[in-house]
Amino acid sequence: MTTFLALGECMVELSEAGDGLYRRGFAGDTFNTAWYARRLLPETWTVSYGSCAGEDAVSDEMLAFMEREGIDTSTMRRLPDRTVGLYMISLKEGERSFSYWRSQSAARMLAEDLTWLDGILKGREMIHFSAITLAILPQKSREYFCGALARARARGAIVAFDTNLRPRLWDSPQAMRDGLEMGARTSDIVLPSFDEETDLFGDAKPEDTVERYRALGADLVAVKQGGGDLVLWQRETGHGRVPPEHVPQVVDTTAAGDSFGAGLLAGLARGEAPIDAARGAMRLAARVIQSRGALVPEIFKDHGGAS
Repeated sequence: MTTFLALGECMVELSEAGDGLYRRGFAGDTFNTAWYARRLLPETWTVSYGSCAGEDAVSDEMLAFMEREGIDTSTMRRLPDRTVGLYMISLKEGERSFSYWRSQSAARMLAEDLTWLDGILKGREMIHFSAITLAILPQKSREYFCGALARARARGAIVAFDTNLRPRLWDSPQAMRDGLEMGARTSDIVLPSFDEETDLFGDAKPEDTVERYRALGADLVAVKQGGGDLVLWQRETGHGRVPPEHVPQVVDTTAAGDSFGAGLLAGLARGEAPIDAARGAMRLAARVIQSRGALVPEIFKDHGGAS
């Protein structure tokens, strides 16, 4: 296994820099996962990002940033009449809220050209997407997108799905439920957050979440609980739990789940047992949330790795 492809939307990120100023960067949930995966996987791997961008200056800058960070952009499609979405992060006591501007985002056209989409999926061994990837697409495009993933899975790709929820991107709670179930049916690995699953499905315990995604066909489910235990289920080995890492001070949880996903998937790709990959993922996420911003290169510079 030597190829990792993340699919979704990379956006302009504005994050608070103090004194009423904002710092500009590029981020987005699945891109964040690709960024961390690039640092965790061997250099012989190709880590790619699949999405659409415009042909304007900010799109050029975004693709140049991806390439500088070691992300393959041959799986990006350029659209002349679109641009890049933008979001702003507001922080209060380490918890973040988001404001979005994405009506002209090229990424919303991700599943409009199925020949192109099938083409970038062929030969990919591990594919990652999220509920945000689905939420930004029109309903019919979601169906096309999941159909393309199902074809890739049938060819042998391992498909991973982070059920990352942004309710404002969906038409209704029922649309969210339908979207999550559609995404899970195409996936080998599902990465839900228990608080979101409780709000949306009424789950009483993490095992309820595991059972739903197991029944939809997943081979591995990792239920995140913020500061609580990770509940892990794998078809061959059954249930397990991983306690959280001690974190002296939470600074910014923006990429907690994204970095966790990268740590877990990279560990599995390197051949680690699921429980060991999960422990490494928890360590990585714990380091990430002690720093500001979605992408934290310092943890790799200071420690030579984060797992």
